[in-house]
Amino acid sequence: MSLPANVELTSHDLRRAVTWVAGLNFAYFFVEFAVALNIDSVSLFADSVDFLEDTAVNVLILVALGWSVRKRAVVGMLAASILLIPGIATLWMAWHQFDTPVVPPATSLSATGLGALAINMTCAFILVRFRHMEGSLTKAAFLSARNDAYANVAIIIAGLMTALTVSHWPDLIVGLGIFAMNLDAAWEVFEEAKKEHASEART
Repeated sequence: MSLPANVELTSHDLRRAVTWVAGLNFAYFFVEFAVALNIDSVSLFADSVDFLEDTAVNVLILVALGWSVRKRAVVGMLAASILLIPGIATLWMAWHQFDTPVVPPATSLSATGLGALAINMTCAFILVRFRHMEGSLTKAAFLSARNDAYANVAIIIAGLMTALTVSHWPDLIVGLGIFAMNLDAAWEVFEEAKKEHASEART
């Protein structure tokens, strides 16, 4: 999505957008986390922690706005580390499911995933204009919202497959897929932050 040539984005625009995104993510975290614990869903558990991670990344952006490129790059590396948190939580929940398998209710799984998709699509739409501002920080926020939207589609499909197979495997596989996506996003953000830091050090 591109902006008209006469529209110039400002730090104030970015701050307002990031505040909205942080608020939306923090609110839905409580919804999805409660459902995940109630139905023993690996994918919803991982995705709910993802919402909390998105909140943290966007709060970091708010804190670091106006800082030097080098300081923002350091915070970008921190944001990349935060992107790993949902993956660690996913592995813990996945191990629990291997040990004592529970088939989550398909309707609750898909419905909660659909709600999460609506939130993440909204966040991605808000952030897409700013993904090249403030370097790796806003890229981390945009990538997080985009990847979460993909994950939510997979969760909805997992709900449908669970209804057909009456198995815990669709939920478990999607949960592990979310883990893999977060690893990839974390690496991409870290690499960009490292380049920014190195470039600033040479000047």
